[in-house]
Amino acid sequence: MRLQLASPSEHRELFNLPWPTPLAEWPDENMSDPGGLHRHIVRFLEVGEITYVLKELPEPLAEREYRLLRALAAEDIPAATAIGVVTDRGADNNGEGILITRHIDFSLPYRVLLSGRGLKIPYLGDRLLDALVGLLVRLHLAGFSWGDCSLSNTLFRRDAGALVAFVIDVETGELHPSLTDGQRSIDLTIAVENVAGGLLDLEAGGYLAPGIDPWATAEDVERRYQELWTELTAEEEFGAGDVYRIDKRLDRLHDLGFDAAEIEFTSTGDGRRLRLVPRVVETGFFAPRLQALTGLVTGENQARRLLDNLREFGARQDQTTQRRLPEPLIAARWLEQVYEPAINAVPRELDDKLEPAELFHQLLEHRWFLSEREGRDVGMAAAVQNYSAHVLKSAPDELRVIDPPTVELRITALDPDHAQGDYVFDPSLDVRPADGAERTGTDQRDDESDDESDDESDDHAFRKRYPPVI
Repeated sequence: MRLQLASPSEHRELFNLPWPTPLAEWPDENMSDPGGLHRHIVRFLEVGEITYVLKELPEPLAEREYRLLRALAAEDIPAATAIGVVTDRGADNNGEGILITRHIDFSLPYRVLLSGRGLKIPYLGDRLLDALVGLLVRLHLAGFSWGDCSLSNTLFRRDAGALVAFVIDVETGELHPSLTDGQRSIDLTIAVENVAGGLLDLEAGGYLAPGIDPWATAEDVERRYQELWTELTAEEEFGAGDVYRIDKRLDRLHDLGFDAAEIEFTSTGDGRRLRLVPRVVETGFFAPRLQALTGLVTGENQARRLLDNLREFGARQDQTTQRRLPEPLIAARWLEQVYEPAINAVPRELDDKLEPAELFHQLLEHRWFLSEREGRDVGMAAAVQNYSAHVLKSAPDELRVIDPPTVELRITALDPDHAQGDYVFDPSLDVRPADGAERTGTDQRDDESDDESDDESDDHAFRKRYPPVI
């Protein structure tokens, strides 16, 4: 048996697991089925405070996916973190290895998001497309051809009213120095078809949130992709006196969650015009800034929100002290006096509801709403107490979310107009099991009430306040 581990000192508990045993035969202790659709056997494994994802697949594919995920991590691409790979497990495993990744805490499968469960996200369809398209563009900028871009191969995490997409399956991917237009086009076509299939699957089971049209949503993927790709990579020509347009271009990149690490200027033959060529486009602008100041690791939209609050705090500090304080000092005081007290004031039993940065954003939103309603600033302490009791308490946990599997739809008709042997699904048939029958698949409704709060505070806490970061 051969076990390769990245950062082995952080994952010593993995040394003594029964790797030679087929994954399906492992004891149930600390193991669970993540649900959803999978080509291979996949299990969650909880060890201490870490949840690992174990995927059993042929050894060459396991080693290849391990290397690809590590390469994507080196490029700061939002992806599952590769922890290790197990090979040479013995004859009983028929050449199957195990890929070990770390579960992305507080991530949500698209089936959970688009079913409308949990805390509300405004403009959900747009947010999800922005996140998926942004991920695909990031991969292409890094020279990675996904080969199977789909909602099923992606997890999403809240980001202050927007979403961040993470690639979790790169089994079919290829890494190149750069991609041709043809390679990008093929990937984009696959993405459109897979998105349509995923949404139609939800619609057929009656679990697609209202207002989302599967075909219109899928077809919009290509338009959004082309617009974002053009904004990030297109050359721009302008007059020699219009240098201000450089700042505007950079501001647009920052608003989209990107930054230009390198740009090139060339002048035309007569010297009267300049050409701007983005050479290197990096992911993230606000998040690296916040991390440098505070050490907090957040999403791009969350970072923008927290930086706004930090700047407001700094302005009050400057006014109180009658002098301009250094930014690192303001950041340290903000952490000690604002951020950490708010997070720590939330009851410990609600820790698994939202990740801390997202929780702080929601508390700021809730404080604003309560203050508007009362006509005065209610303060953070009152906002935390009200939000915890009336919104967060009834929200589902998001630290680790199980994706319900898809049911196989029954064949209901044979269409003579189709080729011989082709079956047609009758969408009018209710395929949900009767009361008392065994429930499986995406038609399995959650019998536990989500108890979502329908009051104004819940609606307002997720209003469209910031443009989506892609």
